[in-house]
Amino acid sequence: MKCCLAIVCASFALLGFPAHARADDAPPATPPAGADLESGGLKPPEPIASDANSTPPAPEAQLDLADKEDSGRGLSFVWLKADAGGEYLGLHSLKSNQLVDSVDVKSKGLGAVYGAGLGVRLLVFTFGARFRLGNFEDWQVWTLGGEAGLRIPLGRWEPYVTLGAGYASLGDFKGSDLAASLKAANVKATGLDALAGGGVDYYLTNTLSLGANLTGEVLFLGRAANSNVAASAAMNGASPSTYANHGSGIGLGVALSAVLGLHF
Repeated sequence: MKCCLAIVCASFALLGFPAHARADDAPPATPPAGADLESGGLKPPEPIASDANSTPPAPEAQLDLADKEDSGRGLSFVWLKADAGGEYLGLHSLKSNQLVDSVDVKSKGLGAVYGAGLGVRLLVFTFGARFRLGNFEDWQVWTLGGEAGLRIPLGRWEPYVTLGAGYASLGDFKGSDLAASLKAANVKATGLDALAGGGVDYYLTNTLSLGANLTGEVLFLGRAANSNVAASAAMNGASPSTYANHGSGIGLGVALSAVLGLHF
């Protein structure tokens, strides 16, 4: 009897082993829809953020960003400026060859200057044209020429240096009877103006600036002979040969001005 019970138990044990093995080899059951994956300690990975519309920045955008980070204003390409101040100018500072008769017409003095300019800007370099008029006691001087500059953006402040050259004209004599005769006879001197200067601008807004400028200039002037004023010169005590013959001079000037600028 014991032998029969042992045989039966062994048979049931052999039948149960394959079923247990098949249960271990079966794939894990798929959780039903809506089941919480974190309930068993599992957590799906975070989605990777991506922008399908993102494109690499263009070179122009990179330049614009770099300029904004440097000065906080962005790029500008066109500038317009107006200035007003004072200038000390000597017509015979470096050379005197009868350009004017200093007895009746002062060859040096302090006067008011007014100017305007416009141009373009390429990053930190500027190029443009400028007109300036100097109104002195016995005469006027005006210049028209080109200039180039280098600017250094430092936030709202912007120091700069400029170099320029152009045409210069001396005329509109006044202040004496002889000066009136010179003006009536259209006596004038013309030549070359060379200048170098520097200053600083403060940007009140991204397009409006207020600053100061200090400029030194050299004037190379020549005057043609004019016989029409010879008699008048003799009557006023000046040497007739002063204006009956060619005259020339090299002068020096220094101007300090307030500057208002627009930048686009």
